[in-house]
Amino acid sequence: MLSTALITDLYELTMAQSYLENSKVGNAVFSLFVRKLPKNRNFLVSCGLETLIDYLERFRFGDEELKYLKSLGIFKDSFLDYLKEYQFRGSLYAVPEGRIVFQNEPILQVEGPLPDVQILETLVINIIHFQTLSASKAVRSYLVSRGKSLIDFGLRRAHMPEAGLYAARASYIAGFSGTSNLLAGMKFGVPVFGTMAHSFVMVFDEEIEAFRAFARSFPERTVLLIDTYDTIEGAKKAAELMKEGVKVVGVRLDSGNIEELSKAVREIFDREGFRDVKIVVSGGVDEYDIDRWLSAGCPIDAFGVGTKFITSEDAPYLDIAYKLVEYEGKPKYKLSPGKATFPYKRQIIRHYSGGKMLYDQVVKYREGGLVEHVLSNGSLKKPLPALKDIRELLMEELKTLPESLASLEKSDYRVDVESLT
Repeated sequence: MLSTALITDLYELTMAQSYLENSKVGNAVFSLFVRKLPKNRNFLVSCGLETLIDYLERFRFGDEELKYLKSLGIFKDSFLDYLKEYQFRGSLYAVPEGRIVFQNEPILQVEGPLPDVQILETLVINIIHFQTLSASKAVRSYLVSRGKSLIDFGLRRAHMPEAGLYAARASYIAGFSGTSNLLAGMKFGVPVFGTMAHSFVMVFDEEIEAFRAFARSFPERTVLLIDTYDTIEGAKKAAELMKEGVKVVGVRLDSGNIEELSKAVREIFDREGFRDVKIVVSGGVDEYDIDRWLSAGCPIDAFGVGTKFITSEDAPYLDIAYKLVEYEGKPKYKLSPGKATFPYKRQIIRHYSGGKMLYDQVVKYREGGLVEHVLSNGSLKKPLPALKDIRELLMEELKTLPESLASLEKSDYRVDVESLT
């Protein structure tokens, strides 16, 4: 079992050692929340809880980790002995994956002995931040896709392979049909898609020979990349193959004036009677492109969404924080300008009108709201949902979004935070 214990910042451990030396080991609650939504986000999608729980199970300090920490010359043997026995046995309260959240709402809250929960700060922020960021970006494409298929093409531009893996998971939750990422297919059961690159076409002397070769290799899933040289000519060659009896499922456009080219390509196939051929568009696609093209009546059947999704290009980070809100039953909060926090473990109560979200209240924790008690004494209180169930939950959540929040235009949502100071 690969340890995740050193996925942390040094100061988490220096604080923990000092807590122990000063007998600050009482029950503490830390809350993870986003202070303010990015200017071009109307809501966020909670994501990453299952991954975090997997990492918590592997958050153990083995011989290799302890040897390294001892070599730093910072930590006392008594603290290293504490780390040797460390295993998270606290509680976790969380908004389930696939639910919509807003600013100043507790996405996740960790409770347990102060040193135990302090050292988890970096790990918790890292995992929940990235997957929530990714799902919140991906769902914007889904909301404007008008039922067209979306495929994650982002792995090659992701910030390392692991980011690509978990972004693929997040995009599937957010309504994408699948991914090009084979590891995500194996690990999470996400459907996988892919055809050819320009290099495949270029290695043959004639473009049509490349098309024939690929069709021979994959006769039941022939999708041809037709923009290597001239998109219109590429479409005509694909149509020529079909007149020869070759089955072409679809063609992909990766460059050029997509509005003009998609309409021209569609006309070529329709004129020849090949109305079932699908048009896939990729190449720097984001939600704004999808909305613009579909609004213009472009006959596009699917989109490969990559770079701008995988990097959350227009909002590459969230103003997310993991803050102490309660210690030994007493409220704890910051008053720093622009970074004030709210005390106590919290619950989110969502109010609806006509089946649509109206406003949220953030109140002192009680049962019966968006926040669920997920871990107790370090163990799951009930099995986590399957990925398809998380996806279905979000699809139901989206039906309750007011039209203004479902838009790409900026809109605010009311969140009333109960003052308990």
